[in-house]
Amino acid sequence: MSDPDPSPKPDFIREIIADDLATGKHPTIITRFPPEPNGYLHIGHAKSICLNFGIALENAGIGAKCHLRFDDTNPEKEESEYVESIKADVRWLGFDWENDLYFASDYFEFFYECAVHLIKQGLAYVDQNSAEEIRAKRGNLTTPGTRSTGSDRPVEENLELLASMRAGAFKEGDCVLRARIDMASSNMNLRDPVLYRIMHAHHHNTGDAWCIYPMYDFAHPLEDALEHITHSLCTLEFENHRPLYDWFIENCPVPSKPRQIEFARLNLTYTVMSKRKLLQLVQEGLVGGWNDPRLPTISGLRRRGYPAPAIRDFCKRIGLTKFNSTTDVALLEFEVRDLLNREAPRRMAVLDPVRVVLENWSAETIGHIDVANHPQNPAAGERQVPISGEVWIEREDFMEDPPKKFYRLGPGRHVRLRGGHIIRCTSHEKDAAGNITLIGAEILPGTVGADSPAGIECRAAIHWVDVATGVDAEVRLYDRLFSVEDPDSAEGGFTSVLNPDSLKTITAKVEPALAVAAAGFSCQFERIGYFIADGIDHQPGAKPVFNRTVALRDSWGKQAGR
Repeated sequence: MSDPDPSPKPDFIREIIADDLATGKHPTIITRFPPEPNGYLHIGHAKSICLNFGIALENAGIGAKCHLRFDDTNPEKEESEYVESIKADVRWLGFDWENDLYFASDYFEFFYECAVHLIKQGLAYVDQNSAEEIRAKRGNLTTPGTRSTGSDRPVEENLELLASMRAGAFKEGDCVLRARIDMASSNMNLRDPVLYRIMHAHHHNTGDAWCIYPMYDFAHPLEDALEHITHSLCTLEFENHRPLYDWFIENCPVPSKPRQIEFARLNLTYTVMSKRKLLQLVQEGLVGGWNDPRLPTISGLRRRGYPAPAIRDFCKRIGLTKFNSTTDVALLEFEVRDLLNREAPRRMAVLDPVRVVLENWSAETIGHIDVANHPQNPAAGERQVPISGEVWIEREDFMEDPPKKFYRLGPGRHVRLRGGHIIRCTSHEKDAAGNITLIGAEILPGTVGADSPAGIECRAAIHWVDVATGVDAEVRLYDRLFSVEDPDSAEGGFTSVLNPDSLKTITAKVEPALAVAAAGFSCQFERIGYFIADGIDHQPGAKPVFNRTVALRDSWGKQAGR
């Protein structure tokens, strides 16, 4: 496991770990990333991945490690597809669990033994009340709960009932196993929580071997203890569950005593982070699947072209706190833009083309132009871009009556073709609607790579694509999926504020090199933004498809007055 982030910010969790090592409480550190395989991972999980695997990497010199463990205790929502996608996402982010891959379902027998132990200690019982009755008897924050009439049955009877539950003698909902803790506790999680429920469902890992399944709150601490996890790092919603976590550790026959520590989860503007809501978007066809580039799923971000190092840098930048807050998604986009600006090669594409005829073009004097692959990185070299007597330019790079400070093409005006000659507009044609359909221009000889000749004002360079050799490409202009900062609080529900402009598909003209680029090739379309050859639909040489990763500038921030 290589170290993708050797210099994390100090935070309260790392301070706790440093103190535990300094005092000798632990000779090494073992963390875990424990996703439930009931959906695809999203950017919020990336924060946890970077934290847990990052701490292991920082302490690799003393044998620290991080387990990848699937908390697969709910067969009705879990699938092998999700297991494989999670593995792929963790690896893509730059981390490796090596030999430490585990499943909660591998521990089902141990969980059952712990349940038997609790019954024998008088700390658990089988409740045959309905779910509605159990809920009614739990009380509320001001009223203590009451136990069911069967809670005082003998230990042997509870053991027999649990064995019958395991053997399939009951239907779903007939009974559950509950812990006996405190029905008057101010912490509702301690009011005799359910440990096991009956589910006659096929499990992706254990098949039909079990028909009772442990609740997450019961399985979670037992898994940690069985794997000798030293620090169980959870998000803040589990803070009220920590007394229950500790109760199971203290009252079950476990080989170690891990410590649970909570930190604030990641919330982003213009985003929903609930797997339930993401699943709804997928199932209702509001997006193109879990890997839709508009989703905050890791697979979606990968397909959109977000580099893994940029996501790690983002997680490092936001740090860890004990207070819930919302991070501006523009910060994530900044990290992506910043990295791609340094590393992405440049290519030329024209999204809204208008044809320019170079009236004095000569095949004997010019057939290709050498263009730098990265203007700030000479080591990236140059490429030869074909040019002929006609080129495409962006429609917005020509104005019939340009205002002051417009330095691109217009009647009688000069502009430089990126990497090539200066040209002067000699004529233009319009259709009946007033749209420019054709521009005539002349090349100023001897101006390739040279300064403007005396008396020629040329203060801008525009990108272009050769008409003869350029290729049509499908370009997908992705934007934020939601039109408001907090879609979760939208009056009409989060689906009511979907951004109608979150995806625009156009046909663009691209230079020949882009047409044969491999899937996953990432670059800057000069003066436009950063794009990636789609990892699914792009077919080099046959069907070029490019996804916009991020624009060159934060247009949303400009709209908001930032």
